[in-house]
Amino acid sequence: MDKVVPLKSSFALASLLGFLITVIYRDRIGYDWSFAMGFLFALMFVASMVSMSKAPIEEQLEINPDLAGEKVKKPKKASKKKKKK
Repeated sequence: MDKVVPLKSSFALASLLGFLITVIYRDRIGYDWSFAMGFLFALMFVASMVSMSKAPIEEQLEINPDLAGEKVKKPKKASKKKKKK
């Protein structure tokens, strides 16, 4: 089975923006280039969706613990100081 690596959210954002810009400026770019670039950005977006749905959540939380909703705090170690009497 293939391993799925979690991609950054900026990858998905770049694919969306690239696709929209390509569609908007297709007259200036040319239809051949706009089709090629639109296809590339669409594939990038599909790859980002696959990585979001298939990637194990444990690896994502190890990379960025803030994704859990609340910050993960490590438990404090008990101090070994003895009180003087």
